[in-house]
Amino acid sequence: MRPDADVEPGTLLVAAPTLLDENFRRTVVYVIDHRGEGTLGVVLNRPSEVPVHDVLPAWGDHVSEPQSLFVGGPVEQKTALCLAALRTGEDASSLKGVISVRGPVALVDLDADPDQLAPRVKGLRVFAGYAGWDVDQLAGEIERGDWIVVPALPNDVLAPVDQDLWGRVLRRQGMPVSLLATHPGDVRLN
Repeated sequence: MRPDADVEPGTLLVAAPTLLDENFRRTVVYVIDHRGEGTLGVVLNRPSEVPVHDVLPAWGDHVSEPQSLFVGGPVEQKTALCLAALRTGEDASSLKGVISVRGPVALVDLDADPDQLAPRVKGLRVFAGYAGWDVDQLAGEIERGDWIVVPALPNDVLAPVDQDLWGRVLRRQGMPVSLLATHPGDVRLN
């Protein structure tokens, strides 16, 4: 079985405590697409200081708190991606300007009219850049132990920035994975 067999749209890649690459250290990546050509996702827990309103004025008032851009990953950081959590009863296939990822989570077309979409979503988050892996690259990183693949909850996409999403996601896993949430950021300080 391939190491990335459990990866699919709507799963999370949680950085292992031993992954020290500054782009991904203690990150939680939401997978948007995973297929033969590669994998695409966004880092959920890296808010920036840049208000969405400064970059996408039409969307600024509609995004979830803290209303700032999130650093979605190291690839194409001048590209913006937007994820939405749809309200209960809304179906992505019947909404203009969205593409279903999984369950109530959808990818938003930022050329769509935000005033028409906003009432139909629980929240929106805009990401500058994304995380991407070529064919077999992610499988190799999972096999090496860099990533833990876990199911996502719809609320993960809109997690409050004052919560430790990385630790929270790990804690809700079974043993022994949940113990990783207690791993100190720097073992020398333990």
